[in-house]
Amino acid sequence: MTVCRDCCCGSPRKHPAVDHAGQVERLRAGLGDDHRVRTSLCLDVCDQSNVVVVQPAPAARRRGARPVWFGLVLEDVIVDDLVDWVRAGGPGVAALPAPLALSVIDSPGALPRA
Repeated sequence: MTVCRDCCCGSPRKHPAVDHAGQVERLRAGLGDDHRVRTSLCLDVCDQSNVVVVQPAPAARRRGARPVWFGLVLEDVIVDDLVDWVRAGGPGVAALPAPLALSVIDSPGALPRA
């Protein structure tokens, strides 16, 4: 999992009510040592700040699963839903819960979803 924490994402100026560092720690605590949570410089989707990208497990990727991008991850409930989904297997393994589907965004350079 990659969490954008650069110019807009993780910015208390843009989202002062969000505990940005706390989100990363919540993800790390919820996923434990079985999953890597890393922070990144700008992922180039600043209009959807607080972006999280969930990578599929290697076996799921070999079966065609692709990363899923989430924008506006501003609430603890979204963070908790992400943790639950990843622990259930994530992209290509577990069905994407309907509440999380509302936060899915296109990756930079992707064709817009129809």
